[in-house]
Amino acid sequence: MAAVEILQSPVSVAPALRVVSPPTTGAAPRFDGVGVHERLARRRRARARRRALALGALVVLSLMVLAVPGHSFGATSPTGLSSDLAGSSVLAAGELYVVQPGDTLAGIARAMNPVDPVEARALLVSELHSTVVVAGEHVLIP
Repeated sequence: MAAVEILQSPVSVAPALRVVSPPTTGAAPRFDGVGVHERLARRRRARARRRALALGALVVLSLMVLAVPGHSFGATSPTGLSSDLAGSSVLAAGELYVVQPGDTLAGIARAMNPVDPVEARALLVSELHSTVVVAGEHVLIP
């Protein structure tokens, strides 16, 4: 870029014009296209960096969601049942069950824990201090 400077000459009455070059402090702007490739490469690297960060954040968020136990992720209840089975079972922990005619300890244990009735039977025996149930008896489900 060029500038025009007006000089006042002591001899002549009319001002004279002279072409002046711009100062060379710092980097001069490039108009030959060399800097364009550098800028495009920098933009591509920045875009790739942003994509990598977004993908990393998505992976971390997905792992956090999967780490949280919940009904849809197969959590277990305090009795050891999956949340699906615990929700569908007839008897839940802390519930008061009245023994019906024909009920057995094994039948009540199967209603408590269909997956592992042997464990449920052992819990019932420890709760009742007996292996026999009587119709009309109130049993607190452990």
